[in-house]
Amino acid sequence: MGDVLAGIQATWEFESDSVLIRFERGIRTPKLLSSLRERRIPHEALASVTLTPGKRGTVVLHAVPRPGADPLMEAAAGQLKEVCDPYRLVLPAERETLAEYYADELRAVLGPDAARPAERHLVHAPEAPLGFKAYDGKASFDGSHVAFRWFWTGASSAKWKAGDQSFAVSELSGVEWRSPEVFDGYLRLLRRGADGTEDAGQADQDPAAVVFGLGYGPVHESLPFAAAVLEAVRRQNQTPALTVPAARRDPADIADRIRHLGDLHLAGLVTDEEFTRKKAELLAEL
Repeated sequence: MGDVLAGIQATWEFESDSVLIRFERGIRTPKLLSSLRERRIPHEALASVTLTPGKRGTVVLHAVPRPGADPLMEAAAGQLKEVCDPYRLVLPAERETLAEYYADELRAVLGPDAARPAERHLVHAPEAPLGFKAYDGKASFDGSHVAFRWFWTGASSAKWKAGDQSFAVSELSGVEWRSPEVFDGYLRLLRRGADGTEDAGQADQDPAAVVFGLGYGPVHESLPFAAAVLEAVRRQNQTPALTVPAARRDPADIADRIRHLGDLHLAGLVTDEEFTRKKAELLAEL
């Protein structure tokens, strides 16, 4: 087990190659985070790390994933509200010094590819089977097929004419998710055409799409669904990646971090056991 930094609604556990984020389950925790429960974020999936002032006496530790590294964030396409961002850890302001220490630790392990889009998903999507009720039908995903079953109360005549649908992952090239929290939200499966192009059209008329509405297709159900389908689609074309040995840190950087760790120890923010263990880990990287 690595060092643990407990914040508001989540805790981050810092391991040798990743950060394990665990979300609390409660009425104050956004439903999306509660449904995710926990996520392991490899260091190689991160682009940057920041620490900024938050609201009402808090600070925010924010890890930004590389484009394409996380299917959940790729499917969200910037539509998530700040409070639902799974990469934000809100902490009381008095823990700023400790948070800065961990922010520095994460920045130090960012690799040379941090500024580049990821060539493959590095963070796992929620596992199938998954399903949710949209306004015009029920969507389900078993890991290999996406199925839409239309509701007579909401589906358009075009969808009724086409009938219930089932799509193999191999038929798809992607997923388009438009948040149910905006007007005309929907989830659309992007299909491979004979010429490689995608099918288009209004979501309420497209048999490869389900539309959202008030209480239908909520974020915490439809976004993990979209991410799981997207990961399955990407896996179809995934090729094994070469493992590149991690570069050793600069000795001067290690010395600075040990001094910083010592300052935290003297200030009482790090226990004797934590200081000894972390110092040994840093020395091992020389």
